[in-house]
Amino acid sequence: MTVVVKLSHRETVRLDRAQLERMYVQWGPVRADKEVNQALEDLAIGMAEVQKSHRQRRSDDLREQVRNLIAIANKIGMTSLGRVARDVLDLSDGTDEPAFHATVARLGRIGERSLIAVWDIQDMSI
Repeated sequence: MTVVVKLSHRETVRLDRAQLERMYVQWGPVRADKEVNQALEDLAIGMAEVQKSHRQRRSDDLREQVRNLIAIANKIGMTSLGRVARDVLDLSDGTDEPAFHATVARLGRIGERSLIAVWDIQDMSI
């Protein structure tokens, strides 16, 4: 009998809470909320586009979308997401396909958890 083990990936995300706080201080709560919400929406759409480009093997589109994710991550302090996105970029031109595919999958997990983390922080009213 073959035993199948399902691995559960629990990704820890890091947020630069100070970056979000700077946005709220600089712009005020109304504009900062608007900016963060727009960034989260753009991030969710971008993550879906990265996965789609990856499935369709459109490398140039994937790299462009990942660069956009990095910019969003930097804007709202998603340090883990930015780091993993840079790893995807680094691996996208290489020959280590298993590492590339695994890192794209990790980007999806980190992206999802990062979205939740920022939503949670917003709910606590930075």
